[in-house]
Amino acid sequence: MDFELNEQQQSIRDSLQKVCARFDDAYWRKCDEDHHYPVEYTEALRDAGWLGVTIPEEYGGSGLGITEAAVVMQTLGRIGGAAAMSSVHINIFGPHPVVKFGTEEQKQRMLPPLVRGEDKTAFGVTEPNAGLNTTRIKTRAVRDGNSGYRINGGKIWTSTAQVANKILLLTRTTPLEECKKPTDGMTIFYTDLNRDHIEVREIPKMGRSAVDSNQLFIDDLPVPLEDRIGEEGKGFQYLLHSINPERILIAAGATGAGYDVLDKAVRYANDRVVFDRPIGQNQAIQHPLAEIWMELKAAELMAFNAAAMYDAEKPCGAEANAAKFLASRAAHKAATQAVLTLGGMGYAKEFHVERAYRETMINRIAPISEQLILCFIAERVLGLPKSY
Repeated sequence: MDFELNEQQQSIRDSLQKVCARFDDAYWRKCDEDHHYPVEYTEALRDAGWLGVTIPEEYGGSGLGITEAAVVMQTLGRIGGAAAMSSVHINIFGPHPVVKFGTEEQKQRMLPPLVRGEDKTAFGVTEPNAGLNTTRIKTRAVRDGNSGYRINGGKIWTSTAQVANKILLLTRTTPLEECKKPTDGMTIFYTDLNRDHIEVREIPKMGRSAVDSNQLFIDDLPVPLEDRIGEEGKGFQYLLHSINPERILIAAGATGAGYDVLDKAVRYANDRVVFDRPIGQNQAIQHPLAEIWMELKAAELMAFNAAAMYDAEKPCGAEANAAKFLASRAAHKAATQAVLTLGGMGYAKEFHVERAYRETMINRIAPISEQLILCFIAERVLGLPKSY
């Protein structure tokens, strides 16, 4: 059992730190204030070859595992917070259904442009009236002769749709009432985000303003047959291959963001002198920060344990969900305590911890709620009866 990064993983971290050092807290604050998608930052990652970490080498990627991708996400989170992670998150976990179930023609056509940064994709799953109950989605894809499909419906909380030109879209091809199981009858497409047929409305939100979140209105979107991923009706099963990596990468990134804001609080506690002593000398300041370090470290270990299990092709649903739960809470607690440590200056934008407070909240809510994770652990790990 090895808890240290190997030579390759440490090299990944060192290389990323050099790239990201060009984008300091002032850059991310300006992106947040201006609602500016971090184009310069994503282009720098592209130029350094980091946009296809888990995509196989034959399609232009690095062909690395989820463990290495978790190193990437944690490093990005530690340097730029939630916006730095989520601006490129979809490149790492989103194309997984294409990698796993796409035809050779689809992989050659779809994956290299993502790695080169020529294509930007959005992930269209959640719907306003379905929420976390994915089996209840209403977006419908209907065959249009032999040439393809027509899609109608809507999605919500679709990140990066303001800048994306592609979308990975989960639809129903068979109505729920006609399916033997609720998870049957769903189909995935990777296709053009055609703005003649998709209206994209940005959602004003509490934080992470540098990376847009949107509601999509899909009106008679034409999709060619060759943009369907895998078999019709098996989209939910394909989607599952993205879910555990998504949880793991969110957890790793959240620990990075947590360490970053903890570092800011510690620096302030060492520098700020009140009553002729640094405030960090007071146990009321020390103890909460020490506790947060322990919680972040525990979440980090769970995240990398889940990543190692995934890469070893072992079942890791419990570990991946637990990592996401623990890391999201620890990061948000770190940001909260950082604001309290800085006091009035924590509320000011100058010290950047208020932005971390706003941004770390989102991982406690999405892409799955804490309550559903607790239900999953209770039922699948502890063997308790299903509660819903």
